[in-house]
Amino acid sequence: MAGHNHKPNKRKRPLFRLTIVLFGLLVLSLIAGGVMLAYLYITPLPVAETQRYSRLLDSRGDVIATFSSSGHPPERVLLEGISPLLIKATLAVEDRKFYDHPGFDLKGMARAVLVNLEHMDSKQGASTLTQQLARNLYLSHEKTLVRKLKEAKFTAQLEMKYDKDEILEMYLNEIYYGHGAYGIESAALMYFDKPAKDLSLAESAMLAGIPKGPTYYSPYNHMDNAVNRQKIVLNAMVETGFITRAEADKAASVNVALQPQDRQQNKVIASFFRDYVRGLVTKQLNITEEQLEQGGLNIYTTLDPQAQKAAEEAVEKEMDSKSELETALVSIDPRNGHIKAMVGGKNYRENQYNHALAKTRQPGSTFKPIMYLTAIASRQMTGISMFNSQPTLFHYDNNRKTYQPSNFGDKYLGEINMRQAIAASDNIYAVNTVLQIGPEEVKEMAKKMGISSPLEAVPSLALGTSPISPLEMASAFAVLASNGQRIPPIAVLRITDVTGRNLYTAPEEKGEQVVEPAAAYVLTRMMEGVFETGGTGRRVSSLMKRPVAGKTGTTDTDAWLVGYTPELSTAVWVGYDKGRQINSTDSRRAAPIFAQFTEKALESVPPKIFPIPENVVSAYIDPKTGKLADTECPEKSLEVFIKGTEPVEYCDAHGGKQKSVKPEDTVKQEERSWWSDFKRWWVE
Repeated sequence: MAGHNHKPNKRKRPLFRLTIVLFGLLVLSLIAGGVMLAYLYITPLPVAETQRYSRLLDSRGDVIATFSSSGHPPERVLLEGISPLLIKATLAVEDRKFYDHPGFDLKGMARAVLVNLEHMDSKQGASTLTQQLARNLYLSHEKTLVRKLKEAKFTAQLEMKYDKDEILEMYLNEIYYGHGAYGIESAALMYFDKPAKDLSLAESAMLAGIPKGPTYYSPYNHMDNAVNRQKIVLNAMVETGFITRAEADKAASVNVALQPQDRQQNKVIASFFRDYVRGLVTKQLNITEEQLEQGGLNIYTTLDPQAQKAAEEAVEKEMDSKSELETALVSIDPRNGHIKAMVGGKNYRENQYNHALAKTRQPGSTFKPIMYLTAIASRQMTGISMFNSQPTLFHYDNNRKTYQPSNFGDKYLGEINMRQAIAASDNIYAVNTVLQIGPEEVKEMAKKMGISSPLEAVPSLALGTSPISPLEMASAFAVLASNGQRIPPIAVLRITDVTGRNLYTAPEEKGEQVVEPAAAYVLTRMMEGVFETGGTGRRVSSLMKRPVAGKTGTTDTDAWLVGYTPELSTAVWVGYDKGRQINSTDSRRAAPIFAQFTEKALESVPPKIFPIPENVVSAYIDPKTGKLADTECPEKSLEVFIKGTEPVEYCDAHGGKQKSVKPEDTVKQEERSWWSDFKRWWVE
């Protein structure tokens, strides 16, 4: 009996042991799974591809561009800022079970496996939105086992660290919609010129269909493909119950109004400035190309978004998109040297050459103010110094060489003073001036004002025959705007790495006084006349609602206007890349660009007169004699002088008696000058 009871116990032991082993394995699996989940939860996700790009920030701290292949800043938008129709369209065609699965659609994966086995090929995939997001953010699109395992890992981490709405929001801000548009906001603006929140059903269905093949389903490239894909999306929305069949049919019958591709550019603002900064940080600030492309740097710049927008709009308005004529605009704040706007050409996508930096263009008559400043500062000449404007053969180099310039249109004015010569851009007066003060002295003044391009010390230097870049010209005129103080141009203020650690801070520039304030102010007053009656800039005077000084310049191949207010010094150039001659219509484009830019960039800034420094006096002058005007003089002009260079005798050519000036007379005239300016710009 005892033996009979023992046998069943022996049979039960293996079963019991198996149960224990299986239970142990289950426990170990649960523990391992828990550890794995804990590991995935606490392990940070890698830096996303888009987060590795360095960013360019404007003076307000806003991102305006990235140093990625596209250069586009992120057009991020909250889920609430996206049309519900676009969201439903995307879910219907890409991931119907998005809110139900844990990141992986197991049924969809099984179905895809069966289909692929049936066809012995990878005919069907089953990537969820989360998997697509993981792939776009962290991985390449190569089809390897390692990549698929990493994708699974990152998908699980995304699902653990973010809720479904956050994942959907990230997806819609990252997905590529073709033609350089990353994210739904960029796509909506590019294709339909509207924000994502305003997309219609027809527009939403068309956009939701593009990510499957951004080139093949682009309505710009293949409208038929885009429309067919749109119908598939609408049918999917009907199947999921998001819309009715009637709504789908109505949307399918709508001809969506695409933004014309030749007018939409999905452009990056300040493209030329971005390239300029790239060159600065890699060549001068010890930042490598690898850091710039993959370091996630924040590069804080001086660019003013309002000024940059004004510059790009002015160029777009005045330049003919079908012409080969090119342009450049660069604007600097003379008070601190900050570059506020830069446009290096008419269309960055067609021509990336930055003409604002080109040291191959002759500045023409815009160089004359540098020469006249040299003359005034030397006290050899004043605004009333006279020369005869007539055809002249000049001798120089100890009479071994000759030079015979001419005026535009062979127009000669006879005896004129410096103010009149500047307004009329008289070449004969200019060459007389450079020969009197010496071209070497002019070269030295130009160097002090920030012109580094080589200048030839010959009489034609007065007429701007030595090439100078627009950036140099804007910087040089900034010296005039800041009463003789020179501050080098600054574009980058600060650079931080991905952790916020400071890598570079621009040194504080106090500025260098390269010419006395009185000399700069005297020239500024005369240069204001360029925009008045008789001046070469008078055509745009009606556009200018504030005090502005400047100079036009025209050569056979180049047209310029360089000018300034107390807040901005701006150079505008127009010409052809191939060096071909410009016609009269071409030469008239620089001035309107300058005027429109200046007014728009400063529209929120009240007009200001140029501040009068010490050591400046003003007096009414008889323009014929250059002496102080008396009550008998039929014409009078108010002129300013460096104290000590003003005339000391009254005019006696009109029947008045000769008399000497009293010291207090010029002081009273200075006060009257200030009040006259005040009334002109603030009251009248």
